Amino acid sequence: MGTQKQVSLLSDEAQRAVSQSRFQNLQPQLDLGRQELSDWKRKIAIFQTSVKTTPAMEQVSLFEPCLDPAEAIDPFGLPQQNTEFWRWQFSDVGVAALYFVIDYHSDLLLYVGETVKSNQRWKGEHDCKRYLMNYRQAHYHHGLDSQLGIAFWRHAPAERRPRQKVESSLIYKWRSPFNKENWQFWGTPFIGEVG
Repeated sequence: MGTQKQVSLLSDEAQRAVSQSRFQNLQPQLDLGRQELSDWKRKIAIFQTSVKTTPAMEQVSLFEPCLDPAEAIDPFGLPQQNTEFWRWQFSDVGVAALYFVIDYHSDLLLYVGETVKSNQRWKGEHDCKRYLMNYRQAHYHHGLDSQLGIAFWRHAPAERRPRQKVESSLIYKWRSPFNKENWQFWGTPFIGEVG
């Protein structure tokens, strides 16, 4: 009696992409109640709304223009993409970029990142995938809406240090809650490893 193998509907490349991602296989932990989740989001929204409406105060030179790219970038004005973009077929690896993970339903900037290969950034392991899955599942569990997306600013410096400097400035400016630099402000309700 021979063993029969079930034929897959996915191509070999698509199967490899799925097996490389833990995102689909994780089951989130639910630590926040509905009111706690709403309160957490409201606090972040209040802060980020003030960032949008209040210009940054900084000392400027009378003789040189201010060239801080972090002040010129509007993450919410960039074209949005699906957070599963990394599964798509691309003809190239992409460009150096800054990227922003946003809940467009709540106007929350959740994560700021940088990459030298924008079309390949999230292939394989990335902690933010887990955070997003936990965030999405908490919303689903409590009957709340979310609309997660990602946006790329494709004019980032090609050199790593200058790109990271702009990224750091944006993380500080927006206090994006999924970036570890801001966990002290918002806590860490979505980072836990799930079992």
